[in-house]
Amino acid sequence: MKPQAPDTPVIAVEGLTKSFGRRRVVDGVGLTVGAGEIAGFLGPNGSGKTTCIRMICGLLTPDAGRGTVLGLDLMRGQRAIRLQVGYMTQRFSLYEDLSIRQNLAFVAGLYHLPRQAVADTLEDLGLSSRRHQLAGSLSGGWKQRLALAACLMHRPKLLLLDEPTAGVDPKARRAFWDEIHDRAGRGMTVLVSTHYMDEAERCNRIHYIAHGRLVTNGTVDEVIAAAGLVTRSVETNHPAALAQELRRAPGVAQVEPFGALLHVTGLDAAALDAAIAAAGAKGTPVETSLEDVFIRLMEQAEDKMR
Repeated sequence: MKPQAPDTPVIAVEGLTKSFGRRRVVDGVGLTVGAGEIAGFLGPNGSGKTTCIRMICGLLTPDAGRGTVLGLDLMRGQRAIRLQVGYMTQRFSLYEDLSIRQNLAFVAGLYHLPRQAVADTLEDLGLSSRRHQLAGSLSGGWKQRLALAACLMHRPKLLLLDEPTAGVDPKARRAFWDEIHDRAGRGMTVLVSTHYMDEAERCNRIHYIAHGRLVTNGTVDEVIAAAGLVTRSVETNHPAALAQELRRAPGVAQVEPFGALLHVTGLDAAALDAAIAAAGAKGTPVETSLEDVFIRLMEQAEDKMR
């Protein structure tokens, strides 16, 4: 097996395509992720993120595409890729009627790991005090930690996380991300899909997919700048009525409520300010957020599919 060169991207794939029956789920997606990078994978439900992740980790064979994962050929090296990747699925997939320790012992057996690997992993992930607790009795945050432990036992070079914090409380989410940043700081590469904008902002780079196609990618600042949006915050006592009026106005791309305020965005500052003034309101310039951009990208993707 040829070792990966130090400057070779951990993920370097292009043209990934996959259909199920007549439905094309992934259509020509390309991704490049460097060593030690945390890459965010974003997009609406059903956009093809999970299918992409499963192709990258060697569980699904692409209909078309090429590239390498950990220096291994995507098409011919699937078994070798699977042995070097940790994959955490959307749903908890361990045995709920087994204890934490028993679940990890089972995973260790799959990878032919020594018995000490279980004890080391329990200690490393802070699970030792709960090792005899049944997995089915754990809270969402502890189930998440157990699932992560199972993914990390064999010391993978690449970690693939599919919406790992869905349904987890904010404290557990923060602890999880602290753990991910710690692993990345030690050289592990991470590709994580998420719907949370605060999580996306903690990634080195983000990749946005819609209807199976890559729409944009880059750092958070690059993605926001590329959208070319200007944003105004508008205070009003009648948000619903004003939002309805502004959505019909020329120069307005989108209107979204933010608490008692409206975030109004457009592509031209003068036209946007004129539309807000014509509605009898006043807009205060604010920075365009990542959420503003993604709402716009979703609307554009939906318009193209109509």
